[in-house]
Amino acid sequence: MKTLVIYYSRKGENYWNGALKTLEKGNTEIVAAFIKNAVGADLFEVQTVKEYDKSYMVCIEEAKKELKENARPQLKQYLDNIDQYDNIVVAGPCWWGTYPMAVFSLLETLDFSGKKVFPVMTHEGSGIAGAPAALKKYCSGAVVGEGLAIHGAAAKNSEKEVEKWAKKHL
Repeated sequence: MKTLVIYYSRKGENYWNGALKTLEKGNTEIVAAFIKNAVGADLFEVQTVKEYDKSYMVCIEEAKKELKENARPQLKQYLDNIDQYDNIVVAGPCWWGTYPMAVFSLLETLDFSGKKVFPVMTHEGSGIAGAPAALKKYCSGAVVGEGLAIHGAAAKNSEKEVEKWAKKHL
């Protein structure tokens, strides 16, 4: 069984335990690396051509506008296919109750027939939010497995929890 982790993560200024904090590595990137280490998964980072604003407060307004417009930001790189993978983890921060729109820019280009997909969301209180419903909508033909929600501020200390989930489901 081969696993791919598709993830979007925000470095720099983030909302973290009720305050703004500059992060060297995004919370979702940390969780994605823990999944990779646990089950030998491959990683694919979703990166937008036009970067979000460095200010977290401006970024979340950009994200809200994209959500309202159902935007599909252009990505620096796309995957041709996911044929070699059985399990696909889609990981991202919770922005307005779902993944950043850039994640959907990628998901809509892929064929998920016969795949198992797993939602993973880093958050500051929203839990897994709309991640499972989003994967049911955008990963046509896939079976959506049990997801995982990690409190963003606790991401660095979540390795055991992430490893337990990954080894059980992937």
